Amino acid sequence: MAEIAELLAEVEAWMDQDPDPETKGELRALLAGLLKSSTSAAAYEGLADRFSGPLEFGTAGLRGELGAGPNRMNRVVVARAAAGLAAYLLAKGHAEEPVVIGYDARKNSDVFARDTAEVMTGAGLRAQVLPRPLPTPVLAFAIRHLGACAGVMVTASHNPPQDNGYKVYLGDGSQITPPADAEIAAEIAAVGPINELPRGEEWETLGDDVLDAYLERAVSVVDPAAPRDLKVVSTALHGVGGSVLAAAFERAGFARPIAVPAQQEPDAAFPTVAFPNPEEPGAIDLALELAAAQQADLVIANDPDADRCAVAVPLPVDGDRDRVEDGDAGWRMLRGDEVGALLGSRIAASGHEGVLATSIVSSSLLGKIAERFGLGYQETLTGFKWISKVPDLLFGYEEALGYCVDPAGVRDKDGITAALAIAELAASLKADGRTLLDELAELDQAYGPHRTDQFSLRVTDLAEIPRMMAALRQDPPKEFGGLAVERVDDLSQGTDSLPPTDGLRFVLDGARVVVRPSGTEPKLKCYLEAGSTEVLTAVRESLGSVLGAG
Repeated sequence: MAEIAELLAEVEAWMDQDPDPETKGELRALLAGLLKSSTSAAAYEGLADRFSGPLEFGTAGLRGELGAGPNRMNRVVVARAAAGLAAYLLAKGHAEEPVVIGYDARKNSDVFARDTAEVMTGAGLRAQVLPRPLPTPVLAFAIRHLGACAGVMVTASHNPPQDNGYKVYLGDGSQITPPADAEIAAEIAAVGPINELPRGEEWETLGDDVLDAYLERAVSVVDPAAPRDLKVVSTALHGVGGSVLAAAFERAGFARPIAVPAQQEPDAAFPTVAFPNPEEPGAIDLALELAAAQQADLVIANDPDADRCAVAVPLPVDGDRDRVEDGDAGWRMLRGDEVGALLGSRIAASGHEGVLATSIVSSSLLGKIAERFGLGYQETLTGFKWISKVPDLLFGYEEALGYCVDPAGVRDKDGITAALAIAELAASLKADGRTLLDELAELDQAYGPHRTDQFSLRVTDLAEIPRMMAALRQDPPKEFGGLAVERVDDLSQGTDSLPPTDGLRFVLDGARVVVRPSGTEPKLKCYLEAGSTEVLTAVRESLGSVLGAG
């Protein structure tokens, strides 16, 4: 009974400060359910889950399911995050520089952006809000363009429709990393009831000149003299990238992409996709169908906040089946590692100096490209927060469809500029009677085959993930797919070049496997690389058996 009384007191205290009638109503309904014998158990479980602890603020900021309580995304949680970030910025001496706030079209994104602006202004900071729902890379660009000390993007990127999130950048235009994340989290923990926070109304709503400046910078990544004959089908997956992508293509001299009508406009319900992530099975099926009907040259798919870019290509009638194992109706989506290699090779050959960078779960091919062109190369932990921090970065990518082709403009992954760069490459190849698949075949010849794959185990019980990781650490497999495990790197201990992270890297005789928990979703993620599709398939099947994934 004492435990129930303590929970009820916490619920009442939360409701006293919650300004949102919808989440207050959610808690009232659960409280009412406690009084009915038929629903009391479920109601108690629902309340206990919502108050089981705060959403963790880390290097990805905040991300979680919309709803009431500290373990959900809502106006109380957002206001506390804004107040903690404001306290951190003031303590660092940034009272005179603006904070830029962007938001996507998910449910409550505009509300969370307004709350952030009010709290920032009330704390004595200058808040500047983007004029409407816009892609994450526009916010990342605006931070440095406007000389801001920080930026906030309200988005859950490619997460399921019921989620939202809060991504934090500092003045260098890249996402927060340690120790800043822990310092901000400490300030958030010190925030009192949000109805006692001072709020202001004097923030600035920015105009379209910021978007125009972003677009002008975006088109600078392509050669104005390069070929432009290319028919592209695009999908925004119900996100905010559709109009910006179209404007970028037109400004760069390409024909306007043919958009998938059912997915072009922002829609927080994401009615045509269960998971609005181009990597998920079925997500770009409508785009592939339209591309086949239009006899297009290329499909471009952005995730809902347009910081990722997926690319699909038509298959030749007599295509190389080693590269088309996941082909569908004559089309195949390129893997992130393939697009990364295509863009990395293009940029490496441009004559510019700098460093090529990718994450430890991405293909090792980029390192070989860097070596051939006499460029620096660096591997980082997963996440663009790490890639963007690489000194002298020339190009960075991660296998999860994230590419940074213009770090001087946007020091983060950018699905708009990546789309322009891959379109330019495809158009130039088309002018020579070649395709992106032909270019990939040439990379195979130059560097040897590098086949990669990735699969995830989605769980309902988050405790299952640390149990699986512990089992792999305590009794690591001796082989995968008939290949002996030569070395196991426990990445939780860190390395000479990497800080500690929860992950395991299995180095095989001719292959590599990395297993780690997802930082943003309830998944255990597995990344594989081998010298052929046959070996890759054998390793994947073996790993799946070890993890109980079939």
